[in-house]
Amino acid sequence: MSTTVLTVYAIILSIFALICLYRAYAGPTTADRVVSINVISTKVTVLIAVIAVLTEQNAFIDVAIIYAMMGFIATIAVSKYIEKGKIY
Repeated sequence: MSTTVLTVYAIILSIFALICLYRAYAGPTTADRVVSINVISTKVTVLIAVIAVLTEQNAFIDVAIIYAMMGFIATIAVSKYIEKGKIY
């Protein structure tokens, strides 16, 4: 894939992540904030994968996978906290 296309895609992902950051800040409910933070986490994961392709560094793929797992666990923890008032 062309590096120009991947660079434009990375810029677009960054802009969308910033839009979601606004939603996380101004969301009317806690659920809106959790969803927007989850979307930001997903976009950052994809952005790391795009950077891995651009730089041809396989280590970034491992970082993206770990970041995705941490984002998933954090979303589950925050959702349980909202639902029950405690994480465990």
